[in-house]
Amino acid sequence: MVAHYHGQIWNNAEIAGSMSVGGKSVRRYLDILTDLYMIRQLQPWHANIKKRQVKSPKVYFRDTGLLHYLLGLRTEKDLLTHPKCGASWEGYVIEETLKAVEPEEAFFWATHQGAEIDLLLIKAGHMLGVECKRIDAPSLTPSIRIALEDLKLERIAVIYPGVKRYPLSERVEVVPLEGLVHGMKGIFPE
Repeated sequence: MVAHYHGQIWNNAEIAGSMSVGGKSVRRYLDILTDLYMIRQLQPWHANIKKRQVKSPKVYFRDTGLLHYLLGLRTEKDLLTHPKCGASWEGYVIEETLKAVEPEEAFFWATHQGAEIDLLLIKAGHMLGVECKRIDAPSLTPSIRIALEDLKLERIAVIYPGVKRYPLSERVEVVPLEGLVHGMKGIFPE
């Protein structure tokens, strides 16, 4: 069940109902998987803005190989045609970014109106955003603009599978996943 929720906001009641167990049991199981470093529960950031914000965590398998196995994905073609392909990419990028940047705190941010940022990092007093886009040419989205304005982010890195690094705006830069550690220079504080 958790594999099908990978990259989504956790709905404890829905899972409990599907499994015919109590909500406290489901929560305990998720916490055990988190304590075993199998699952990452990315908690939501709450800004002081006049928008309804998401308050439940997003869940990710920390090992995308295990995620793919549980989803029955055995080949690259299976992955690329699966509805969870983008979520798999997002989880992988989040894990790699957290290893490369080593932030003090990490969150996601989303509003009920649809604005979101995949990863919000706090490091050395700086608040920075990361968007994970599994497309060839990411563009400046309304969510990125809203996050910059509402959260007062210093910068946003859009991580993608391409090879070229380029700016989308003054504070938004597209960064290839390949070379993530070197690609973050100038975006995230050392």
